Order: sequence, then C-alpha cells, then structure tokens
Amino acid sequence: MSVKYIPVQWNPNKYVYDAVLLLAVVAYLWIYIRLGNPMADVSRPVDGPIVRMRAFGSCAFLMLTVILCIGPLARLDRRFLPLLYNRRHFGVITAVVALTHASFVINWYFVFSDVPPYEALLTSNTSYGQLLGFPFEAFGVFALITLGILAATSHDFWLSFLSAPVWKSIHLLIYPAYAAVTAHVALGALQEADSPMSFALYVGGPLLVAALHFAAWSKRDKSVEPEGDWLEACKVSDIPDQRAVIVRVGPKDRAAIFRDGDRLSAISNACAHQNGPLGDGRIIDGCVTCPWHGFQYRLEDGCSPAPFNEKVPTYRLKLEGDSVFIDRNGNIPGTPVEPLTLPDGLR
Repeated sequence: MSVKYIPVQWNPNKYVYDAVLLLAVVAYLWIYIRLGNPMADVSRPVDGPIVRMRAFGSCAFLMLTVILCIGPLARLDRRFLPLLYNRRHFGVITAVVALTHASFVINWYFVFSDVPPYEALLTSNTSYGQLLGFPFEAFGVFALITLGILAATSHDFWLSFLSAPVWKSIHLLIYPAYAAVTAHVALGALQEADSPMSFALYVGGPLLVAALHFAAWSKRDKSVEPEGDWLEACKVSDIPDQRAVIVRVGPKDRAAIFRDGDRLSAISNACAHQNGPLGDGRIIDGCVTCPWHGFQYRLEDGCSPAPFNEKVPTYRLKLEGDSVFIDRNGNIPGTPVEPLTLPDGLR
C-alpha cells in the first residue's frame, strides 16, 4: 500500500505458489515423457519429439483448464481464494508451456519446408470449408497469440496504465482462447486419442469448467428488487464476524456489508487501488484489508488510514427485523456513515 503507484512486491506466498506450480509442471512432463511413451502401444512407436510436443500440449491444456476453474471455485468456497490472488503467475507459465509445445510442432513438421515454417504452418492445409480435416492449426495459433498478449500484459504496470476496466476486458480473452484450444484439440489430437486418460482430459476439462461456472452463477447474490432506494441485502446471520457479504446495488456496482462485532458497515466492494474485491477480505486492525495487495480502509468513512489517501464509497444501512437493508445510492468516497449497531437479540 502506498500514496502512489508502485509495483506489487514479491512475498513468501508468491514464492511458494510459483515453486509448487513449477514443480507440478515438471512432474507432469517427466511422468508423461518418461512413463507415457514406454506404456504406449509398441506396434505404433512414437518419435521422441512427438512425445514431447504432446506432453507440453496436454500440460498447457490442463493448466488452462485449472486456471478457468479457480475463479468459480473461489466463489463457491473461500478456501480457494489464495489460488486466485496469484493466478496471473499461473497464466504466464501456461503461455510459456504452450509456446514450447508450438516450437516442437514447428521444428518437427515444418523445419524442412520449402517455404518459411510459419507460412507453411498456415498454408499447408486450407480446407476451411469442411469439418473433417479442418485446419485446426489456426485455432492453436489464435490461442497462442492470445495467451502471449495476456502474459505480456499481466504485470501490474499494465493494469494501472490501461485502467482496471480495460485490463479486465482484455483478460476476458482467456475464454475465447480456451474455446480455441478446445477446438484445436477436438479437431486435432482428440481424433487420434485412444486412451481413457486423453478422453477424460480433453472432454472432461471443458465440461468441468462449464459446470463450475454454472454452479458459481447459480450461487450469485440474488437480492430482491429495491423499494425506493433501499435494497434488502441479507439476514444478519448471513454476515460472519470480521467478514462481509457482497451485494449487487446496481448493474455494475457491488457493496460489501461488513460485521465488526455488534456493528455493521458497508463500503464499495472495489478497492481504489486496482478494483480488488474488498468483500473477500477481512477486518484487520480495525480496517478492511484488500485480499489482493493489502490496501486498507476504515469502515466508518471508507478512507485509508494516514498517511495514505485512498477512498472508497460508503453506504447507509438499516434493519427491519433480522433483515439488513442497504441504500443502493452510494455516498461520495470518504463520506462518514455511522455504523449500524445490532440490538441484543441479534448479536
């Protein structure tokens, strides 16, 4: 946290996250290359470079599947949140693995072509008018370029420079990239796959991603329609102590209702630093702490403690029975709002 933009520094959690991730990638590749080929059908021997390109290709597909599962899993269970905060590191390593797969393909199939290898890749098959034999390489090229763009813009500098909404819009390209990878595999590697493991990975992966996103969508906040400016947000019992319930207060706006002992307060769910989800954070030393980069805000006025000057909007609350209502019209960032004190029967 700072009074000006600075790159987010490394911390022990990031080192552990990346170390575990790299070890998992190396273990997968070693098992696939060392054990997978000897177990294959001896009547159909596979050359070493092909085994390696398949190993890196399947690894990239598996990693991309896991990346797209982390988001809905974190919404369904908070214990997955630590995986979410450093997911950009996961994406960069996935792009490197995918690039390695592509390099094996180029150097094996097109290195001796009469035309430049990359031109040969895109012109060797142009049967775009048919399903069987469709040039699946085009899907792989699109996915690789997209992953490269996402990896190149993953640094916090680009998030700050482009602004959070633009940066987020660009990184939503991960979904068409995954769709392209799925099409690339379905029209290519899956046509020759003859093992249950390959089928489970290439078919079960997209189905799992779709199922988790549907489950997270089904669990989204379903606040009732407001009467006037007030919106029924939740029950008092729904808010865990020192944590929050996130409520949709507008088409694009969300508020986080925090409970601090017997007091309730509401602030914007978007951190002023980089739109981090404040509602997924917790109260530390009397301040809401953003789970992304540690920026803090006082509940009573949405201001960062001195000497910092970040501010977020605050919201008014009221009680009707055991139901918590929120004024969907947020206050100007930094506006003081008296916390709502719970009566004895609801503490």
